[in-house]
Amino acid sequence: MYNEIKKTIQMPDGQTIEISTGKLAKQADGSVVLKVGQTMMLATVVSAPDAKADVDFLPLSCEYKEKYASVGRVPGGFLKREGRLSDYEILISRLMDRALRPLFPEDYHAETFVNVILMSSDKDIYPDAYAGLAASAAIAVSNIPFNGPISECRVARIEGKLYINPTVSQLEKADIDMIVAGTIDNINMVEGEFAEISEVEMLEAIKLAHDAIKLQCQAQIEFAKEVGATEKRVYCHETHNEDIRAKVWKETYDKAYAIARECNANKHLRSEKFSAVKVEFLAQFSDEERAAYEKFVKVYYHDVEKEAVRKMILNEGIRLDGRKTNQIRPIWSEVDYLPSTHGSAVFTRGETQSITTVTLGSKLDEQRIDGAVIATTERFTLHYNFPPFSTGDARAPRGVSRREVGHGNLAHRALKGMVPKDTEGNPYSIRVVSDILESNGSSSMATVCAGCLALMDAGVKMKAPVSGIAMGLISDSKTGQFAVLSDILGDEDHLGDMDFKVTGTSKGITATQMDIKVDGLTFDILEKALNQAKEGRAHILGEMMKTLSAPREDYKPHAPRIERIEIPQDMIGAVIGPGGKVIQEIQRTTGTIITIEEVGNLGMVDISAPDLDSISAARARIKGIVAIPEVGEVYPAKVKSIVDFGAFVEFLPGKEGLLHISEIEWRRLDKVDEVLKLGDQIEVKLLGVEKNGKYKLSRKVLLPRPEKEEPRS
Repeated sequence: MYNEIKKTIQMPDGQTIEISTGKLAKQADGSVVLKVGQTMMLATVVSAPDAKADVDFLPLSCEYKEKYASVGRVPGGFLKREGRLSDYEILISRLMDRALRPLFPEDYHAETFVNVILMSSDKDIYPDAYAGLAASAAIAVSNIPFNGPISECRVARIEGKLYINPTVSQLEKADIDMIVAGTIDNINMVEGEFAEISEVEMLEAIKLAHDAIKLQCQAQIEFAKEVGATEKRVYCHETHNEDIRAKVWKETYDKAYAIARECNANKHLRSEKFSAVKVEFLAQFSDEERAAYEKFVKVYYHDVEKEAVRKMILNEGIRLDGRKTNQIRPIWSEVDYLPSTHGSAVFTRGETQSITTVTLGSKLDEQRIDGAVIATTERFTLHYNFPPFSTGDARAPRGVSRREVGHGNLAHRALKGMVPKDTEGNPYSIRVVSDILESNGSSSMATVCAGCLALMDAGVKMKAPVSGIAMGLISDSKTGQFAVLSDILGDEDHLGDMDFKVTGTSKGITATQMDIKVDGLTFDILEKALNQAKEGRAHILGEMMKTLSAPREDYKPHAPRIERIEIPQDMIGAVIGPGGKVIQEIQRTTGTIITIEEVGNLGMVDISAPDLDSISAARARIKGIVAIPEVGEVYPAKVKSIVDFGAFVEFLPGKEGLLHISEIEWRRLDKVDEVLKLGDQIEVKLLGVEKNGKYKLSRKVLLPRPEKEEPRS
């Protein structure tokens, strides 16, 4: 038997969310079933009783998984079972992780696993907006220490009105699509895409989302009390040596501050100097003492270094590389660097560098997405690669990481709204690949800038160029001091309180991603960060425009050519032919690739080939097939066969008619081959169409008529 406890969350827009516990997965530390509409997901959390030896961080794993049975589908592929996480599942897992991780106690180091499984799916509800709430509720009913609860929700603007967690069908018309996470007091995570909106509009959407988050967090607090899960486990994962702590601070702080104050732009040299202070400190101890104290010194000196850097920025307004808080690192860029690609660009900002390529393909090159909830195709894809050598690490690459998936998705969202759709005259499937060659802060934003330049270099008619910037924050809750940093370094990301990435055109924001590492972020600070980011984006965009200010007039000579023509829907079968015979023959004889897609009452035909002549030949064949012969029109024709009573000629592709012997010339002919041979090119006029569909053709009416016609016997 079981004792199920339920809690209903009634949202202001009328949506009902139900969370329950006590029925499923009772051996987990915490388990919750979340239900909204027909969507149901099981969230569980399990945390080890104690931390492993010498672990000084939280080994947290968050995983979101969709069951194909939730939508009544069988997985594709040979095994017919769920496999590794899809990119979509990874992105939702990252959303949960980024919202939950900052709120576990700093000294809690036990391995912790959060799993959310989609068990049933409502076709009109996106589950990503509820995974964070389900995960937090599972933690809330456990005894795991957590400074939450948190919740996540989607906020979207549709036809000028903001909605919380809109339906799938509503979201198709949205110009704001953003997932926001936070506690009852503060926002701690934002990710979304926009149609060039202003900073004011973005803040308005975040505030509305926070109102919904507050409601969901309060419901979790009440739920935990009803379950009786207010007491959290006692733990002790750290041992300390206060004498060594005091000694480290006393003997290394001033030295660390001085190194930070040197304003060295070379991150490796700066790191070596910081490390030398620690080595020098440890040198005063014997081998036995060093072995005993080294692990403490590592932790305490990290705190010293962090405090020294933060204090220097707050007190002096100077950063590690000497820049002012709103200053952007030097930028240089180049396009057409790789001659054989369809488009390429190198973008370098400080010690961060991306080389990005663009490949133009046909409809056959679309990315197929075969997920449980999302099963579709994508004509614009962007892949981001972060090899170890980009940071000087001596290790082998081991496949695509979750971070690479997340960074690639952010850059994809930043650019995709500015890439013309197929309905806007872009016939290509486009693949953008960013390879990070150097990294010291915000390689995803370098990807956006390099990707934009590469697309324009390829001749893609971008609606507007896009740039991106990463903003940071250093704050002191005791004094109230804070500094918003433009174009952050890797160290400023690691030692700071915020990583806030904003992309956009000169008109407005196209995408954003924000992670907060402190308890509070006021809307005043958020507004300042957005306005400072706007200035930084404009500067970066200006530098990009010095390299290439608009898309090239034409594609590269070696890029494939694609032309789109529209045909009546009822003529698609004629172009394809029985068993594909007609379309295959056209492709073979013209050297083209042809794809046909039904769009409304039309057939959209894409013809792809290496040269325009091939496209012209295929286009003429297709237009001939779908053309409706008009009585009175003159057509070029080819003699296909000769019989005693005339010649059969093809006057349009796939359309043949009998040219009777009496219609070849005005004079009387005994045999057709007196005038015509197989393969001859002639002109004929369509005199009419008989009831049985046969065409009446004449050649002689196009010839001068003799004064006296020869009598016929």
